Amino acid sequence: MGIAALEDKVVQQAVVFILGAIYEEEFLGFSYGFRPGRNQHQALDALTVGLKRKKVNGVLDADMRGFFDSIDHEWMCRFVGHRVADRRIVRLIRKWLKAGVSEEGVWSETKVGTPQGAVISPLLANLYLHYVLDLWVQQWRKKQAQGDVILVRYADDFVVGFQHRAEAETFLEQLRERLREFGLELHPDKTRLFEFGRFAEDNRKRRGEGKPETFDFLGFTHRCGKTRKQGWFTVLRETASKRMRAALQKVKVELRRRWHEPIAVTGAWLRSVVQGYFQYHAIPGNIRRIGAYRREVARLWLRALRRRSQRHTMTWQRLAPLFERWIPRPRILHPYPSVRFDARHPRQEPCAVVPLARICAGGAG
Repeated sequence: MGIAALEDKVVQQAVVFILGAIYEEEFLGFSYGFRPGRNQHQALDALTVGLKRKKVNGVLDADMRGFFDSIDHEWMCRFVGHRVADRRIVRLIRKWLKAGVSEEGVWSETKVGTPQGAVISPLLANLYLHYVLDLWVQQWRKKQAQGDVILVRYADDFVVGFQHRAEAETFLEQLRERLREFGLELHPDKTRLFEFGRFAEDNRKRRGEGKPETFDFLGFTHRCGKTRKQGWFTVLRETASKRMRAALQKVKVELRRRWHEPIAVTGAWLRSVVQGYFQYHAIPGNIRRIGAYRREVARLWLRALRRRSQRHTMTWQRLAPLFERWIPRPRILHPYPSVRFDARHPRQEPCAVVPLARICAGGAG
């Protein structure tokens, strides 16, 4: 983490404002992280729509090892210089990158990486990956791919879908070489290429294998599924177990700190926590998981109330009205991915005035 001084934060924000206006015209449609007007749910919608509408039979779930700590300073300054002629801006960025780290009064130089926590770091990360990854993938898809290829990227976390297995393997090999040229590396244990798509379950069943593998993206586990009525292929999404356990652990720790607060105060805090959790995780198909989260929060609160006194009389039946009052009931707050995606990227219709929007890698091409 790098916490800048107040003066640096002001200057960095001004540079972000200037560079953001320049590079927003350059960034591609499948890039969603840390950009104005784009968020995680739009990236999730684009991924789901791409997996369902395109001929995807395999997925590359990629993870970069220590991305923010591996950014090459010289390449970064060269990338900025492609579009920014003002050398003062480049000099400022170089100074921020090489500011160094002070630990226990001892200063040490930073030769690679960008400090996480700095105002300008998200923009620099997007800029670096725009030249290293996005433009390269766009050209690879146009010149080398014979089948459908989709890509959705949020910061350094990205998922690529392929129609042909052979192309996926070639892409992965070339991607490793491409990243190595710019000081980056795929995590060997967290990067996977596996079968996923509308035919994955039937193909694996025919070979005597188990269900298709799942993958996590932006806090949700994605798995192959079918609709209840028609039996059509769909992408099922639910809160990742690791994400849910981490959220409940934070609630548990905070409840311990609030043991002696009035019940109304703790209840108001829990209501805001649960509502905030639902705002992100209450997507279609995830009602069971957010219901389980609510029940666990209620159980943790009951345990905390019981521990306030050795002669407790707290039971589920007695506290049920309390839970109903303070802990919101689960309900879906987000529309289906295709509905929101189509609203943002309308297709060509008769008499429509909007231009044709190509669905490429989850973004308008």
